Amino acid sequence: MNIKLHTPKSLKMGSGMATMKQFLMSIVATSISIALTFGTAAFLDNKKKQGEKREIVMMVMYDMYNSLKSIEKADSTIQQAMEMQLQIAEDSSKFETLRYNFALLMPKADYTETTERIFSSSIETINTVGNVLFTENVAEFYQIRELYKTSVCDSIANEIARSQPFSSLKSSLDFYYSFYAVMSSGYLRDMRHLYAQCKQMMEISDEDIDAYREQRQQIDKGMMGDDASGDSLVNRFLQIQGTIEEAKAKLKLE
Repeated sequence: MNIKLHTPKSLKMGSGMATMKQFLMSIVATSISIALTFGTAAFLDNKKKQGEKREIVMMVMYDMYNSLKSIEKADSTIQQAMEMQLQIAEDSSKFETLRYNFALLMPKADYTETTERIFSSSIETINTVGNVLFTENVAEFYQIRELYKTSVCDSIANEIARSQPFSSLKSSLDFYYSFYAVMSSGYLRDMRHLYAQCKQMMEISDEDIDAYREQRQQIDKGMMGDDASGDSLVNRFLQIQGTIEEAKAKLKLE
C-alpha cells in the first residue's frame, strides 16, 4: 500500500526560507528608512541650531569689538589729556596755548545696548549658544563696559563741569587725570582679555569679525539707500505741490 504525504507549498523548494528572508529584509529596509528619515531630520535640525548659534555669537562678538574700539578711543583721549597736563606742569607758559585743547578732550563711551539686552534677557538665546563660560565672559564684559561709562567717562564729565579745569592754571593742575588714566587702562585691559577669551572659545578669528563687519555695513548701506529713495519721493512731492500752488496763484490773478 502506497501512502502519499501532502507537503505544504510553503515548505516546498525552500519557500519557507525565502519567505523568512523576505520578511527580514523588509524589517531591515524599514529600519534603514526610519533611521535615514530621523537621521536626516536630526542632521538638518543640528545644522540649523549651529547656524543660529554662529549668528548669535557673531552678533555678540561684533558688539564687543565695536565697544572695545569706542573704549580704546576714550582711553586714548584720557592719555592725551594727561600728557597735556604734564606739559603744562613742566612749562606753565603752555597753559594759554593748551587750555583750548583741553576742552576738546572729553572721553565718551559710544555704544548701544541693543545686543546686550537681546543676549541677557532671553534664556533661549543663551541656551542656543550652549557655552556657560562664554555667557559669563560676555556678561562680565558688559558689566565692565557700564562701569567704564559711569566711573570714567561720566565721572570725568561731571568733574570737569564742577571744577572747570580749563579756567585757570591751578584748576588744570588740580584735575586728577592720572587717576582716571590708571582706571581707564585697567578696565580696558580686562575687556580686551575677556574679548580674546571669547574669540578663542568660540573659534572666531579677526577675519571672521572683519567679514561680519563688511556684511553689516552692506546692510546699513542698503537701509541708507531706502532712506534716499524716501527723500526722493518727498522731493518729488514738493515739486508737484509747488507746481499746483503756482497754478492756483495764476487762477487768482485771472
